[in-house]
Amino acid sequence: MSMSVQDSAREREGFPRPFPGTPSNVLEQLRLNEKVVVVTGAADGIGLAVAEAMAEAGAHVGMWYNSNDAAIQRSQELASAHNVKTAAYKVDVSDPDQVQEAIAKVVKDFGKMDVFVANAGMAISKGLLETSLDEYQKQMSVNVDGVVFCAKHAGAIFKNQGFGNLIITSSISAHIVNVPVDQPIYNATKAYVTHLGKSLAREWREFARVNVVSPGFFDTKMGAGPDVVDEAYRMSALGRQGHVKEIKGLYLYLASNASSYMTGSDLLIDGGYVLP
Repeated sequence: MSMSVQDSAREREGFPRPFPGTPSNVLEQLRLNEKVVVVTGAADGIGLAVAEAMAEAGAHVGMWYNSNDAAIQRSQELASAHNVKTAAYKVDVSDPDQVQEAIAKVVKDFGKMDVFVANAGMAISKGLLETSLDEYQKQMSVNVDGVVFCAKHAGAIFKNQGFGNLIITSSISAHIVNVPVDQPIYNATKAYVTHLGKSLAREWREFARVNVVSPGFFDTKMGAGPDVVDEAYRMSALGRQGHVKEIKGLYLYLASNASSYMTGSDLLIDGGYVLP
């Protein structure tokens, strides 16, 4: 950062950096042929939609799951449908040893790792006074520790390779206080990973891009209860929840060369919920 006019006038060695060799054709920019993408929480919901998007664009995909072994069958279906290589990995992201071992296995199985989507998360929608300490630790272990562990070990691979791309799934809950149900711990975990992503974009500037996606209300099994959904209909400018097919393109954009000038961004996709 320049501290004065004189500082800003000095030539800086290595700057300006060259433009990337990105194709001019936008559809070519979006292709992920031969790229390797890992998606956590990939058995269902947004994570599965993201894995589908990557395979549809030609990427080889590692699908991480913890308790939902439907990821195994879905991995096989993606490989068959799109003629790409896929694999399912059972990983508890709150266990740093499992994360490190799984990342090493991905690199061994696929030869590299271009993109890591830290998507796994969970919510316990209770006020602080009603939340037990075990419930607090559970949310922190998945939503915060899990993202930190994945970022740390994926980042080490990216630095060694000299390239990489981390995408973190956060939430509009990092930006607002949700109503009508209080969930301060969940909100705080998402605020943590949003700022983590922005900070890593700066730290990893020499070898990787980092961006954050903050979804609003989507119609998934992890979705909100009836009271919250009713409020979402009222608050959203579009008057509905999102379908997971409506978020696939955003993750594809961030994973692809189409977003080569984007890092440190937090992208809201919420049907206009946070506008009021």
